[in-house]
Amino acid sequence: MPERPSLSDLDAFLAIVSHRSFRKAADELGLSPSTLSHMMRGLETTLGLRLLNRTTRSVAPTEAGERLASQLQPALSGLDRALAVIDDFRGRPSGVLRINGGEPAIRLLVQTVVPEFLERYPEIALDLVTDGRLTDIVAEGFDAGIRLGYAVPQDMIGVPFGGRARFITVASPNYLETRGMPQTPDDLKTHSCIRLRMPSGKLFRWEFERHGQEVIVDVPGALTLDHLETMAEAAQKHLGIAYLPQMVAGPYLERGTLLPVLEDWCPWMDGLMLYYAGHRHVPPPLRAFIDMLKEMDRRATADR
Repeated sequence: MPERPSLSDLDAFLAIVSHRSFRKAADELGLSPSTLSHMMRGLETTLGLRLLNRTTRSVAPTEAGERLASQLQPALSGLDRALAVIDDFRGRPSGVLRINGGEPAIRLLVQTVVPEFLERYPEIALDLVTDGRLTDIVAEGFDAGIRLGYAVPQDMIGVPFGGRARFITVASPNYLETRGMPQTPDDLKTHSCIRLRMPSGKLFRWEFERHGQEVIVDVPGALTLDHLETMAEAAQKHLGIAYLPQMVAGPYLERGTLLPVLEDWCPWMDGLMLYYAGHRHVPPPLRAFIDMLKEMDRRATADR
């Protein structure tokens, strides 16, 4: 039987297969590419097999490497879960907590929960990743994700926070003085609208509802952006009407640099949720974060 390789070598191998890059895997692991290359040569020598095909431009697993990676992924994930179980016996939560979410949601966390959380749990390292896609948090190695309630997958456990949410149309006072105030969603077809392109490449739909009547408008516009804060700034510069989450538009509305448009056509909906896989052990750092979310929500409710 061949010598058993080390867990660090196997972890490094999986990182290379995942990224298809020595450099990116080295960045993730905090190693130099040359150290990683040396580890892989040692792993291949130990197993007596070539696991990776390398060129100057790319790296890919061999058939043996592909088969090994497919078996290692669930095995090492199971080991991580087993080790996480005993974390419950530690005095204080520690480790890395990885959370994925849209930019406005992550910004809200940084403004509200994160400062007190890091102060209370200095042994926990937060890794917050902004992503406009509906990421598979389990497949991509996240402990939790944050999305609006309607977008949370049904097989996940959701923890609501931050109150209700809505999308609202906004424009600058100068734009509305020049072009007039739309009275119905159909009026938007004669206006300049700032459109949002999703990471999938599709344009975000402008949806309205009033008294049970739902309207979807394919708005015209010379400007299309892929960043919500930039859309707010463009609207502030009188470039058109934007359709934004209330949490993004709120500061501009408070300053009066943007005004609400068609406000009675913009209903409230279920707000943000932190969600995670229900079939997995909840690691102590995630449990601590969930408890703080609930605590801060209770405080906010009491203050209202």
